[in-house]
Amino acid sequence: MKTLSKIVICLVLTGILTGCGKDSGSGGKAGDATTATIKVNEDFAKSLDLNNPQYLEDAKRGFIARPSGKITTATGDVLIDFDDFNFVEGKAPPTVNPSLWRHANLNAQIGLFKVTEGIYQVRGFDIANMTLIEGSSGWIVVDPLSCKETSEAAIAFARKHLGNKPVSAIIFTHSHIDHFGGVFGITSIQDVAERKIPVVAPDGFLEEATSENIMAGPAMRRRSMYQFGKNLERSTKGLVDAGIGKSMAYGTIGILAPNQIVTRAKQELIIDGVRFIFYNVPGSEAPAEMTFIIPDKKAYCGAEILVQTMHNILTPRGAKVRNALRWSNYLDQALEQAADAEVCFGTHNHPVWGRAHITEFITKHRDVYRYTHDQTVRLFNAGYTPQEIADMIKLPESLESYFGCRGYYGDLRHNVKAVYQFYLGFYDGNPANLNPLPPSESGKRYLELAGGADKVIGAAQAAFDKGDYRWSVELLNHVVFAQPDNTNAITLLARTYDQMGYMSESAVWRNIYLTAASELRNGPPKRESDRSYAIDMLMQTPIESFLDAMAAALNGPAAEGKDFKVNLVIPDAQESFVLWIENAVLHHRKTAPAPDANVTITMKKNVFIKLLTDSADIKDTLLSSDFKITGSRIDLIRFLTLFDKPPVSFAVVTP
Repeated sequence: MKTLSKIVICLVLTGILTGCGKDSGSGGKAGDATTATIKVNEDFAKSLDLNNPQYLEDAKRGFIARPSGKITTATGDVLIDFDDFNFVEGKAPPTVNPSLWRHANLNAQIGLFKVTEGIYQVRGFDIANMTLIEGSSGWIVVDPLSCKETSEAAIAFARKHLGNKPVSAIIFTHSHIDHFGGVFGITSIQDVAERKIPVVAPDGFLEEATSENIMAGPAMRRRSMYQFGKNLERSTKGLVDAGIGKSMAYGTIGILAPNQIVTRAKQELIIDGVRFIFYNVPGSEAPAEMTFIIPDKKAYCGAEILVQTMHNILTPRGAKVRNALRWSNYLDQALEQAADAEVCFGTHNHPVWGRAHITEFITKHRDVYRYTHDQTVRLFNAGYTPQEIADMIKLPESLESYFGCRGYYGDLRHNVKAVYQFYLGFYDGNPANLNPLPPSESGKRYLELAGGADKVIGAAQAAFDKGDYRWSVELLNHVVFAQPDNTNAITLLARTYDQMGYMSESAVWRNIYLTAASELRNGPPKRESDRSYAIDMLMQTPIESFLDAMAAALNGPAAEGKDFKVNLVIPDAQESFVLWIENAVLHHRKTAPAPDANVTITMKKNVFIKLLTDSADIKDTLLSSDFKITGSRIDLIRFLTLFDKPPVSFAVVTP
């Protein structure tokens, strides 16, 4: 039993995905908007034409029906409550940036919509849209949302109003989980095989979709809770929007291997009687992504390289930096690809209608990314640092005044730093920043220099009172990291983050600031380690991906001088691997079992995955014929103790 427990530890040590089990809700009370914050938001409202009715008319255009009630998991956990954002109406409250409030109202138009003849969208059931295209024999589903529960509810709602047609094809536009994770809510592996349903995706989709969250899963998941404001209350002092949608649903995820791959830059396919022209756009918003046009319907789908907001060149949750120049070039090509389109729809937010409006929409987005790229490069070539460039760059009026690409999801300051990182990395060139002290150590020295924590807090309070929140945060952050039990500093820092959130036009920045404030008041969230929600997806993930993540969890200092060798045999997949430690590095090779291995573990892939997700019954697994250990169990235990298991949560705004 102890041996098997150690195996479970080994298999779950990677932490795997950014999806979630249960998190404890963050309590505590956010503060009111200060006079300084109110003034900033009032001035912000005066600088923009927030009353243009065209955007709201577009967000409501084609409306058929609105859902009610809730979407829950099998255990009753609420994933989506359709009444959560009913408060988003009327004039912006003092605690929300007025431009973000306007955008949040557009995203609050949820339900079933007709895009054009034969094309419909379900919005507000998840952070992404599900698009339904009428084929000869059924519905061609584009991007079946994040999880099974929301996808199942969305297709049922659409069928209720449009007719009970079967799913005749599935299109995955790109490799982010909110665009494929809900596939088993609309079909099954057996159904796809029996009815020969086309599953279309861009080149590299499966590899990218299953790998993005494996290696950096624990950190990425933790950071995503900040980005999407997962534990914030839905209120004028909490979550009001996520920029590209209302909120992310964290339910049961899966994936289907595509059976039709778009490999060429331009590729035409007839899918259930509908003619599609696909365009590969890899390395833009996702490593594997494609757009398409349906010529007969004069409808262009921009996937996620075109949304109703500036996007992220580097998402705050963490990911590979995106290529802003390549993204801009793809959009330049899109102008020609969509030249005859009468509607441009995306996988988030609402569509754009009319050729002139579509041309303007694509052109503005093209030039936002190109301007951000070019001006950042110009300034870093002149010797400016990322922080300096972020405060220097401002979009030209022609771009800044266009609501369709304002920074509700991405942010210009963050994107500038992403472009810098893409070319030059994290180091800004100043040797003072080459090997700085860690935050806790520098904090102690700043406090000593300033004459103690009370003096620093006093200076921070003075800055707070003047509305100089960035300086207040910088001062208080030193105190909190030097003295994590200093309640005065924690309280004032939380209040400061409240105000910075209230002023943020970016939904993501707002969510990050307000989550930071909540966690300062209540501590990091707790969650269950059960990852059974991901089994359907993990079954499609190559074993090598898990072994790479396992290698990244090896405690190098503890492994120095060790030379264990382990065979891993997965008989039903007809795969076997040899794992060995050499020079304090875990290596793996797909090959026949080594005769000189210390131990051999044999198990079926579903057992491997269940152990990985903490969903296996230990006793049943130990007695099962699907699991077998031969060789030295003592060596196996010694091998497994060399691996670190990431914590279920970790502090972000405190040491």
